[in-house]
Amino acid sequence: MNLRDRYDAATSGLEAPLAVVDLTALRANAAALVRRAAGKPIRVASKSVRCRAVLEEVLAMDGFAGIMAFTLPEALWLVREGVSDDVLVAYPTTDRTALSALAADPAAAQKITLMTDSPAHLDLIEDATDGRRIRVCIDIDASYRPLGGRVRIGALRSPLHTPAQVGALVELILKRPSLALVGLMAYESQIAGVGDLPPGRPARARAIRAMQRRSRIELARRRATIVRAVLDLTELEFVNGGGTGSVESTAAERAVTEVAAGSGLYHPHLFDQYSGFTGRPAALFALPVVRRPRPGAVTCLGGGYLASGPADHLRLPQPYLPSGLSYNPDEGAGEVQTPLLGRAADLLDIGDRVWFRHTKAGELCERFAALHLIEGDRFVRTVPTYRGEGHTFL
Repeated sequence: MNLRDRYDAATSGLEAPLAVVDLTALRANAAALVRRAAGKPIRVASKSVRCRAVLEEVLAMDGFAGIMAFTLPEALWLVREGVSDDVLVAYPTTDRTALSALAADPAAAQKITLMTDSPAHLDLIEDATDGRRIRVCIDIDASYRPLGGRVRIGALRSPLHTPAQVGALVELILKRPSLALVGLMAYESQIAGVGDLPPGRPARARAIRAMQRRSRIELARRRATIVRAVLDLTELEFVNGGGTGSVESTAAERAVTEVAAGSGLYHPHLFDQYSGFTGRPAALFALPVVRRPRPGAVTCLGGGYLASGPADHLRLPQPYLPSGLSYNPDEGAGEVQTPLLGRAADLLDIGDRVWFRHTKAGELCERFAALHLIEGDRFVRTVPTYRGEGHTFL
């Protein structure tokens, strides 16, 4: 039985549009991440999963420990639901209501770590938590700055780039008894989040690989220097780094104690553009064919599930099964309908399904209230996404 037939058989009793997670593929992807991490624990990036049941499935596997959440309300919910007792909030929070809730819950305050990169964050945290003991982690800028800093490559995140800048914030934290510095983090987006196999662009691929090689060397040296400087001032519980695209290189750094990953579990189509690893599509969605407007064309219901990021064609979901379908350039993926063109369209009948892969991982779950878990050609169970449990944290 081919892949499309398996998906159709497993979901034959369900109505489309629908979203599935292929558990066999998920587990294979998880095992591959663990091998790439070479013994260092993987903190699961929840923004790339956005389903409590899947997070629990992954955390039960060897090699995974803790969650990297994207908001403090999410972290509070995950801790109170018992999903994890170690949650790092990856982005600074200005949510005073959530900070007050954290301060009012001593058990949660021992399990959740907040992110900071400026004195303003420290002031806000202390003000909103009324002097309660709060765990914090410093976010270090991991961008690559060649040509004496005249060029900057990487996400615009933390302003703390040098050991001196990090050290100054460490000293401020250590002077505040209500704050406990427990970790450092640096996310090398220009390596972990940029594929080095852009389709049809060999020159760009070579340029990306060259940049990433130089960036890895520069960051490894700078990160090690920063960690040594901080350890001269205080102890740390963890040093976090990386992402799905850089697991091997980040884990190889002695200064790093754990790596983060999430997208590699679902392996959306954006991650086909990496030469260092391969994965299996594990999260997909299906749309029903509702029209045949002309030969060589079918129209599916819904489908306008665009990904965040630069407004380009890569943000569109990828028609996956049956193969050979493409978008109508005048309509693309639409809010209420998605026309698809190609010879394969003539083999589809009204009511048949077209399977798609999202560009990114967790964003798919913002469109669906449930994920249907399947194994082979067998339906296992239906589990709610964050949205299905009534939560949209961003």
